[in-house]
Amino acid sequence: MNKLKVLMFGWEFPPFMSGGLGTACYGLTKGLTNKNVDVTFVIPHGPEDMKAEFVKLLIASNLSRYNLKIKRIDSLLKPYLTETQYSTNYEQYIETLKTKSENSKVLYGRNIYDEVYRLSMAAKAIAMTEEFDVIHCHDWMAFPAGIEAKKATGKPLIVQVHATEFDRTGGNSVNQYVYDIERQGMLQADRVIAVSYFTKQKIMQHYGISGDKIVVVHNAVDFTDEPNFNVKKNEKVVLYLGRLTLQKGPDYFIEAAKKVLDYDPEVKFIVVGNGDMEARLVDRVAQLGIGSKVLFAGWASGPDVDRMYKLADLYVMPSVSEPFGITPLEALRNNVPVIISKQSGVSEVLKNALKVDFWDVDELANKILTVLNYRGLHHELLHHGAIEVRTFSWNVPAQKCIDIYNLVLHEHAHGEKAP
Repeated sequence: MNKLKVLMFGWEFPPFMSGGLGTACYGLTKGLTNKNVDVTFVIPHGPEDMKAEFVKLLIASNLSRYNLKIKRIDSLLKPYLTETQYSTNYEQYIETLKTKSENSKVLYGRNIYDEVYRLSMAAKAIAMTEEFDVIHCHDWMAFPAGIEAKKATGKPLIVQVHATEFDRTGGNSVNQYVYDIERQGMLQADRVIAVSYFTKQKIMQHYGISGDKIVVVHNAVDFTDEPNFNVKKNEKVVLYLGRLTLQKGPDYFIEAAKKVLDYDPEVKFIVVGNGDMEARLVDRVAQLGIGSKVLFAGWASGPDVDRMYKLADLYVMPSVSEPFGITPLEALRNNVPVIISKQSGVSEVLKNALKVDFWDVDELANKILTVLNYRGLHHELLHHGAIEVRTFSWNVPAQKCIDIYNLVLHEHAHGEKAP
């Protein structure tokens, strides 16, 4: 049997990553490689000599190998960037180019949609040159690239939804352009992968996609037997780690922190991450008078992430709308018990965790105090959670993806259509 080859499009891959999507892409491709699948992964920008450990990594902004007359320049395409943030950063980007060279020419557009279009054009050229059996795209920015690759080659297309526009906005002020790209990608795909049943229901409800076309493939976590850090803790520490955006619910974390500190002032709260809510959260902490007990640690990556987990007695994920949520698995991998939002995909599969509605800050505060003060419960959550997380191997979702690849290849070979 010939080795299965996958052409994969995403917008981030380690070490160039801004959130959980890069972690998920890394884990999945590693799992696929373990299953003897060849993966070529395309990201929009990065160093020309950037290499990956186990995949063939292509940088879309470096297209000289495809004999296209597009110069390589710095790209503004980054994950989680809104149209407003893109426009704000654009002027800074122009000034940066000018300092590099007086002859620098701006080839990328003034808005994020032009960036997505350019990635799709690069994808068309790449697809005509690379050898592969199936196209696999991660989230909306990569969907047009997958569509163009499918049009150019006729190969089956899989789109994977890690988050929808309804997750990112909380259902408020949904960006119609992004929504249309998401829906078009799902309609054009041979199969849609959702990272949870929570996400599958949203896709069916808001995008009108048949449930028969959607396959749920839960995420996993890489497990390291030897931890990177050993930290001695002198006080009880509660950790939040994620983007500081509406979707992730950091404001509920802060409100719960105030209630916990009113009862037990010997607790410290660490907030790791950055995002558009950061200034508002800092102001709220000052307003509540808990500034000495809440530390904003900024963004962390690589070994620093594990170091942060090692500092904590408890990890909290209060997401408003979380299609999956890998961070609780990372916390358990680092021997930290977790409290997670019921509005998350990971709550479907993780048994040894306390679960709350994101909006119920009283219940969240009560559960935080209970875990910190009742060592028996803390130990039980820690012990059983550490055992459970070992079952979350990336080889499992990788095998499910392989089954989907083989299914759509069979359908194409026999002229069958997706639902």
